[in-house]
Amino acid sequence: MTPEELSGLRLDAQKCAGHLRLSLRERNWQGAQGNWAGAGIGSSIDFQDHRPYMPGDDPRYIDWAAYARSGQTIMKLYREEVSPRMDLVLDSSQSMFFDSEKEAQTLRLFFFCIESALAISASLRIYLLSENHLELLSVEQALNLDKFRTSEKAESGIPSLGKLPFRNNAMRLFISDLLYDSPPDPLLATLVAQRGKGVILAPYLEKEQNPEWSGNMELVECETGLRRRQRVDPALLYRYKKTYANHLSSWDESCRKYQVQFARVPCEGGLAQGLETEALSKGVVETWG
Repeated sequence: MTPEELSGLRLDAQKCAGHLRLSLRERNWQGAQGNWAGAGIGSSIDFQDHRPYMPGDDPRYIDWAAYARSGQTIMKLYREEVSPRMDLVLDSSQSMFFDSEKEAQTLRLFFFCIESALAISASLRIYLLSENHLELLSVEQALNLDKFRTSEKAESGIPSLGKLPFRNNAMRLFISDLLYDSPPDPLLATLVAQRGKGVILAPYLEKEQNPEWSGNMELVECETGLRRRQRVDPALLYRYKKTYANHLSSWDESCRKYQVQFARVPCEGGLAQGLETEALSKGVVETWG
């Protein structure tokens, strides 16, 4: 993929972030001063509650009208406004990049999440993660398009989110196709630990879930590069499709159990079209602007 093509993907993401963004409304957040509802008491213009005056309280927030009526010194409490924390993790396993359409949509999703975070002034951390590699990127490094040349190193295991220093009460956003031969529960438990809000965006190809294989074929394991000659008959193709569907169904069911938002994003077509397939209806993204 050329630098010009990658620049085009980022432009696609910027355009999409102009009318769609990650949904942060259904949560009280913690973080630095910002524009979103926090979990504490602050000094915004949105009134929240009253409480009795305590020594050391800021006298600017005394409700003098209430004092005139009752003779009691009462404090006005206002909503705290914060910048939400977002920990963004991109699965950099080979299965995310082996196909040009899947690579393009994966990077569009990645750039969209960055643009969405920047638009709401989120406190953003960005990680690239595969089985044997972890890299923390600054926003400037993440937007350096040459950073996303895929590695030739073969890997086949599941990326371990447990090695990441996730922040408390953060949105933990994982971009991955979830094509791992391992149970979902350990990964999902990590996403929601310490009051995290787990979100998974899973890019996929139609030809992955509904391949048109037939006859003698050479199959290549994209993570390791291993090749195998295989005769594919209708019975084998049926078992593959059923196994694939059951695998994604298991992730969907487990995500509901752990209250992790999960949306699949088709790689065929544009980014906005892909997000509107499931992510919008499931509340993972929302319209704005």
